[in-house]
Amino acid sequence: MQRRDYWNFYSAGRIVFGSGVIRRLAQFMQPWNARRVLIVTDATLVRVGVVADVTAPLQAAGLTVDLFDGGEPEPSFATADKALAVASRNKPDAIIGVGGGSNLDLAKIVASVVMHGGHYKDYFGYGNVPGPIMPLVCVPTTAGTGSEVSHAAVLTDVENQMKVSSLSHYLRPALAVVDPKLTLTCPPKASADSGIDALTHAIEAFTAVSYDELDVPPDEPFPYDGKQPIGDCLAERAIELIAQHLMKAVHEPANLEAREGMALAATLAGLAFSNNAVAVVHALEYPIGGALHCSHGAGNGLLLPYVMRFNLPTRVSEFKRIAQLMGEDIGGLSDQEAAERAIVAVERLRAAVGIPLRIRELGGTEDQLPIFAKKSFAIKRLMVLNGRAPTEADLLGILQAAF
Repeated sequence: MQRRDYWNFYSAGRIVFGSGVIRRLAQFMQPWNARRVLIVTDATLVRVGVVADVTAPLQAAGLTVDLFDGGEPEPSFATADKALAVASRNKPDAIIGVGGGSNLDLAKIVASVVMHGGHYKDYFGYGNVPGPIMPLVCVPTTAGTGSEVSHAAVLTDVENQMKVSSLSHYLRPALAVVDPKLTLTCPPKASADSGIDALTHAIEAFTAVSYDELDVPPDEPFPYDGKQPIGDCLAERAIELIAQHLMKAVHEPANLEAREGMALAATLAGLAFSNNAVAVVHALEYPIGGALHCSHGAGNGLLLPYVMRFNLPTRVSEFKRIAQLMGEDIGGLSDQEAAERAIVAVERLRAAVGIPLRIRELGGTEDQLPIFAKKSFAIKRLMVLNGRAPTEADLLGILQAAF
């Protein structure tokens, strides 16, 4: 098969980053001439005052602001239906997602259906959003998912106990406003889960199959390009920042320097993975998260070192670099020994911020593992992106090691 001889890089339309920058939100939205906006968020962020920080500059500029505050972790189809009902009644000119990745993903779904009609299930898979969506602003209040710059929106199919995703470059927000001060209210568990999610994004992006070895025809539409130079640069910096700042962001919530470092890391990792790849960690997490109702970050963080150990034989040089970026002293070690230190560093950080270490800690049972492996292996787009091609039996072995 002919290999790809080029790669692409995509981003949000505009990224604005800075502590306190949310006060200029109306200014950033001026090119759209929007007069009525719908904020998609959750009740907790309303209660702690974060949503007020977003609405104040909009109302001061004379915009009408409507609110859907029914967001939830890992949003269900029912929640998407409720958000769309609010949008249908209020007929906004723009959508603003405020919150963690779940709220931002929900905002993407709303902006797509409001613009193009149909049902959000029509948009599942890759490339099924018909065209540009309603002007979308994403304002993250956690540092992890990178949804403010990514091309993915994930919902939970409760009936089938599976997370399902829409992937389209039209889903990349027109504007991402990343204000680290908005993450100061993020509680320790959410900070840990989202932070380890960002680390997973960066490591999967950095260790994915290379763009010129991707087993997909060159001109076939595909949601990721594989490992490529810009994505690698972003992933490396994200890994370094997370190693420096995640523990402090979790254990010293008011530490603005740590919050700024993690906010930047999450956005960089979002750009990295949404161009390079995510792979087996995410494939395994989708059925686990759907069945056991853990957060996406906790599931990814639990699985990450086990998948790294599976990938190690084909990614020694990348793992050696990860060990360096995470501050490991690899002087005098062989390449293999240095690469092993990357897994140790991830395990240490995961434990230090309180991520579950075993599937059984999430309530999983051993008889569920073959089901998880089967569902994961069916996500072929993620199988071909992994740095080491797995079989279904390999996936089951990873899950058994993680159990």
